[in-house]
Amino acid sequence: MNNLNLDNILSTRLDKDFLIQLFQEQTEVHSAAIQVALSQKQPQAWRATWILSHCTYKNDARILPYTSDFIKILPKQKDGHQREILKILDKITLDDDQEGILFDLCMSIWENLNKAPAVRYLAFKFIHKTCQKYPELNGELTFISQNQYLETLSPGIQKIIKRIITTGK
Repeated sequence: MNNLNLDNILSTRLDKDFLIQLFQEQTEVHSAAIQVALSQKQPQAWRATWILSHCTYKNDARILPYTSDFIKILPKQKDGHQREILKILDKITLDDDQEGILFDLCMSIWENLNKAPAVRYLAFKFIHKTCQKYPELNGELTFISQNQYLETLSPGIQKIIKRIITTGK
């Protein structure tokens, strides 16, 4: 399938299950979708990323070569696209450099109170996961858990984040 056909598919609203099946069964569609997801062509890039986030497995070999590319484009995207990229990256084991860069990007996302609560929540999850791996970063977690960072979140997301802070889960 060429990119033109994929662009047409991603330009229309189609059934999610159909798209996931298409991406999983046809390697060339999945590969083309990665290229579209990494592009600046909207809304196709967001839609491709959204579908990829639903059909990416833990340490998916099809995504691994593009991990750094997804990290690199993260700060340039709008909130919804960032959210889907973070969902993909959450399934990938990162090397130390990638982890450090993504930690910094997630801190920036979390600290930006104008960001959508869903993308801030996913950024917080990554920050928390990193702080569990590197306990010396726990001071960062304490700082970013202050009420000023929680106030703009919905009550449901606030509750989840407070539970994560309290229980570690």
